[in-house]
This record gives sequence, structure tokens and C-alpha cells, in this order.
Amino acid sequence: MTRAYYSVDSAAVPALEGRIDAIAEELGVDAEFPPEVLAEAAASAEQVELPDLDRTDLPLLTIDPPGARDLDQAMFIERSGDGWTVHYAIADVASYVAPGGAVDREAHRRGQTLYAPSRRIPLHPPALSEDAASLLPDVVRPAVLWSIDLDAEGGQRDVRVERARVRSTAQLDYEGVQGQVDAGTGPETLALLRAVGERRQALEVERGGVSLPLPTQEIERSDDGSWSLTFRKPVASEGWNEQISLLTGMAAAGLMLEAEVGLVRTLPPADERGLRRLRRAARGLGIAWPEGTSYPEFVRTLDPALPRHVAMLEACTGLLRGAGYVAFDGAAPEYAEHSAIAAPYAHATAPLRRLADRYVSEVCLAVSAGTEVPTWVRSGLPDLPEVMAGTGRLASSFDRAVLDLVEAVVLAGAVGQTFTGAVIDADDRDETRGTVLLDDPAVEAPVEGTAPLPLGDAVTVVLERADPDARAVRFRLAP
Repeated sequence: MTRAYYSVDSAAVPALEGRIDAIAEELGVDAEFPPEVLAEAAASAEQVELPDLDRTDLPLLTIDPPGARDLDQAMFIERSGDGWTVHYAIADVASYVAPGGAVDREAHRRGQTLYAPSRRIPLHPPALSEDAASLLPDVVRPAVLWSIDLDAEGGQRDVRVERARVRSTAQLDYEGVQGQVDAGTGPETLALLRAVGERRQALEVERGGVSLPLPTQEIERSDDGSWSLTFRKPVASEGWNEQISLLTGMAAAGLMLEAEVGLVRTLPPADERGLRRLRRAARGLGIAWPEGTSYPEFVRTLDPALPRHVAMLEACTGLLRGAGYVAFDGAAPEYAEHSAIAAPYAHATAPLRRLADRYVSEVCLAVSAGTEVPTWVRSGLPDLPEVMAGTGRLASSFDRAVLDLVEAVVLAGAVGQTFTGAVIDADDRDETRGTVLLDDPAVEAPVEGTAPLPLGDAVTVVLERADPDARAVRFRLAP
């Protein structure tokens, strides 16, 4: 079996894109912006005022997937005494969006950007999200500039947030950054990104934070225009870059909690019932979980290259459910921590793609400057948790529906054929049903057997159904 065989030929892609448009329509998502929103965005793109503070001296750079144009963040790291200063420029969306205007109202309706393989359904019109407000290279842009001083261990010493005009000097991608760091080439800020990223990762371990290193299921577009399904293992530079974003989000939460006004992202701690369930799963999979080993420590022993460990990681995702937003004004919330990060945290670094971040930027700017939080921000905070929860559910439904569709299309001609994979989940109420993760193509789908499924084991399965119209794929365990 080869990935080339289990793919969508370029000639079939337009029809598949039409099906994706139908999914958006089915979910009530409007891909097109109303004329008044487009007109207001175009006008604001032409009329934006640059901040007085000029930090175009900073050789900032962006790190994003190849071809991205909605660039929210640009970074520069420099040594500072025995530590570092992280300069993190965030797109200043509020400079382009009038509170209560057409673009603002539409952004509240959309909540966040939705992504499909060959297109995106953006939060803001492309005139802003992919042009005037985006931190594209070699152009001057208004930005919310975070300057975070770190000590020799990577811990935060101080933070400043201010509006500034900036210029990104390069648009890089993760693979390119990794190659430059491994080869010892490229600007010094990339070597410092590694140093800071690794120290922040070590601090995450000390705090008891946890991330699940599951392989990422992605729809890959080839040079010839065909689509295929792959599992992508992140390169190390993605983890370092993620730590800079987490650092900023933690700094934002700290500023807002001290000022007792803002919006934090929370996740309740795992309860004992959930942990007992995971320990039972580990025993069933034959994975050692020594007494006295904490949940974060246990997760760090798991290897996503091993089928049984992937099954265990899938079981661990249950503890990540329940994340949400908490708005507050006048008193800090009773619980403000994100248990997976093991610290208070806020979404602050993606305002082009996520509505909440624009509000967080404005609160932090005011707190850092010692000025009043704008009235439009304070009045809008209470509604944001509900807005973001609703649009988050919509984004999850859209992502899952698109993946289901592509899986069904890729496998449509293979009904009756056998595949190898691993059982990564079994239904608690009916252990003959569960989920199989194929080796190739990168498909995760329902599977049934005549006896309890061998959770975590490598198996051979037969494809029973692949229906693009129903967006459904089903396997059965081979005899």
C-alpha cells in the first residue's frame, strides 16, 4: 500500500472542495462577508494610524506553516544579563476594528477562523487578516509589543506591553527553522529560541504541566494538486515556538489577575475518578504506571511511536475536556488556572484568528500603562465566554466533518480491502466496538469485532464502508 494510491486525485479536488462548502453551509457558516463588512475593512486598512513608538529596529521574524498569510506573531530574542528578553509583536487588530462597527459585529458572530485544506473561513476580511493587519515581512505594521524579561532559568522577571510600529524581517516555517538551528546557521535569535524554549519546557515539567504528544492527522496537498491524509510528528522548533506563546499567555493572565479585570482560559484539575479510569486503562494496556508517579510524569514516559502508547494518549485526552473562558471585572475568579499548563493562562497571541485575544491585548495594554481599560472592552468581556464556547464547538464540528469527508473520499474505492493499524479506543459499554488508527493512510475510524477488541494491539482490519455522502467510514476486525 502506498500513500499515492490512497489519495484524492487533483481532478477530483474541485468536487471535494464543493462538498466542504456544503459542510460549511450545513453548519450555518457564511464563508462570504457582507458588503458593508468588506467596505469597512478596506477603509480601515487605508486609514490606520501607526503608533508613535518606533521599534522597527527590532529584527523580528515570523514562524508559521508554509504559505500562511494571517501572521499574528513576530519574535526577536536577545540576551539580557544572565537571561534574555523576548520581544513578541502581536498583530494590533484593534487599530483596524472600530468597536461596535460592521467588522466588529461580524467578528463576534464568527468568533474564530475556520480552516479547510485549500481555504480558510477567516474571522476578519482578508483585506485585514491576510494583508493590512498581518505581520507580513518587509512592511511596517502597528503591533502590540510584549517585552518579557527572563532570568537565567527562563523564569519571568518583568513584562511590558505597549503599542509600537514594527517590521518583520523574515517569514520562516518550522522545518526551515529546525534545519537552520541543527546546522548552526541563521540569525542568533533562532539559537536563542532553542535555549529559551528548552528552559521553558523544563519549567513546565517542574510546574507539573502536561502536553499529549499525539500524532497530528492532517490533509496534505501535494505539488501536483492531489490531497492525501498523513500523520505529522512535530519538529522540536514547534515546541520552542509554542513555549513563547505560552509564556506570553501566562504573562497576560498575571497582569489581568493582578488588576482584577480580564479573560483567562481555564481547565479544571483531573478528578480522582478520571485518574482511576486512566490507571485501569494503563493496566489493561500493559503499561507501567508506578505508584507515586504523577499523571504528568506518567505522560512523559509515553512514546507516540508505539501503538499501545498511542491508545493510552487517546485515553488521556478525556482529562483535557472542560476547558473554557472565565471573564472577570472587580475581583479575580475563584479558580483561574489551566491545569494542563499548571498556571494561570490567557489566549493573547492570535487576534487575527481568535476574537478573545483582541480583548486580552487591550486589557494588558491598559494595565501595563496604568490607564483605564477601555469601556468597550469592559462591557464586552461578560459575553465572551459564551461566544467563544459556541464558536469553539462550531470549529470542532467543522474540522471533524472535513476530516470525515476526506477519509471517506480517500477510501471510497477500497471497500473490502484489508489494512493494518492499531486499536486505540474501546467502547466502555460494548467492548466489541471501538476506534482503529490505520498505519496508511492516516485514518482514524470506527471498528467492530465479534469479541472484545484488543486495545492497543496491532490488528488487521477490513474496510466495510466508505460513504462520502454520509461522511462515514467503518472497519471490521479481520478473522
